[in-house]
Amino acid sequence: MTTNMASSCSLVCCGEEKDSDKAIIVRFSNGSVKNADKLDFTMYKNTDERNPRKKSRRILVAESDRLSYAGNNFGAGSLKCNNLCNYYVGVLNKETMQMEVHSAQLFNMQPVIPGETTESSKPQDITQTYRDKVDSLIEAFGTNKQKRALSSRRLNQVGSDTLQQAVAKAANTVIGQKGLEALQQEVAETESQEELTLHLPPCHADADKPENVYLFDDLLSRVEFGALEQAGSKMLALTSEELKKMRDEGGCLCVVKLLENMPTVAEEIRDKMSRCAFYLSLLVKLARQRSITRKFGQEEGCPRIIQSKLLKTFTVETFNNGRVQNIVSSSMRAKLAAYSLALLLHMCHMTADLTLLHRDLGITEARMIEVAKSMGLTLIRPPRGKAAEAGLQDEHKQASLVLPLVKYDQFMERRKRKKML
Repeated sequence: MTTNMASSCSLVCCGEEKDSDKAIIVRFSNGSVKNADKLDFTMYKNTDERNPRKKSRRILVAESDRLSYAGNNFGAGSLKCNNLCNYYVGVLNKETMQMEVHSAQLFNMQPVIPGETTESSKPQDITQTYRDKVDSLIEAFGTNKQKRALSSRRLNQVGSDTLQQAVAKAANTVIGQKGLEALQQEVAETESQEELTLHLPPCHADADKPENVYLFDDLLSRVEFGALEQAGSKMLALTSEELKKMRDEGGCLCVVKLLENMPTVAEEIRDKMSRCAFYLSLLVKLARQRSITRKFGQEEGCPRIIQSKLLKTFTVETFNNGRVQNIVSSSMRAKLAAYSLALLLHMCHMTADLTLLHRDLGITEARMIEVAKSMGLTLIRPPRGKAAEAGLQDEHKQASLVLPLVKYDQFMERRKRKKML
């Protein structure tokens, strides 16, 4: 692009320039430098070019016979104006009377004096903290009130040290009785339980109805539910042959079961069930993935708002090979299991098949039961006689939401199992 500037000169804007092509503007912090042409400038860049935060870091060094200067575009000594605005440098060609405009960045050059030391680097400054220095000043020049306060604080510190020693002795006694491995296992179980609780849907334990404990609007907002209208109609139009194909392929058995048992009356209920079935199929598919791209769900006709919700709610952003990726971690799989279970409860009259769900999600049955217990659900196991009469090859564990919610004691159950073994 060429811009006329008066009648005798014109500006020529260069194309996109890399960081290495930018012009350098230096400013010396100790004033202007005479004989600038005798300075030897050297530019250093960070070797980690895959990291987006480090690849643009530069250090500029100017050396002369008398003194050396150094400046950088990162850290405390860098100029903040580089982040707030863009700078440009114009180079005029007197023969063609055209001025080329290049991007530039500023460096604040500070003198570097070899062997310069300060009093703060003395050994006594390293061993003495700021509080110790203030206490020394109070002992030497403080008032009587300040000295009494200092003496009281030191006495309290001695009492605190005695208490810490008593606590440490008691902890060693407990470790000796229970064993370090048992304590570490209990701590790990507690942390796992707390981590799992953080990924549960919003719970209203004081609700008067089971369907109000885990509200449907907390799982799918009205806007998101409305966006699933077209996708739900496609699920509703699936034929028995297509459902059989889905069952043979596996992976969405709970969704197939819902569609096969779709009620034939109440069109409004059928529409809601079909939309929820499509959303549940996306949750199941997401749980089986390791990393997610922005094209997730496009083949199934997933609306943009639902895709953004899935990426934001059930994935973790990580940095890998110079790129930001969305991955499904183990904690996010537990979150997917909890939200899928809550959605199934709304679709199946507050009762869900845990066996089918954990197989679809690709998690263990123990993990699925742990999620159900964390949500306060009542576990149901069909009697062996009825299961044999029905011709089932294995027992399907179910969970039901009954008020009041059940509170499970994880540690007590584990101790009971150990005693039985």
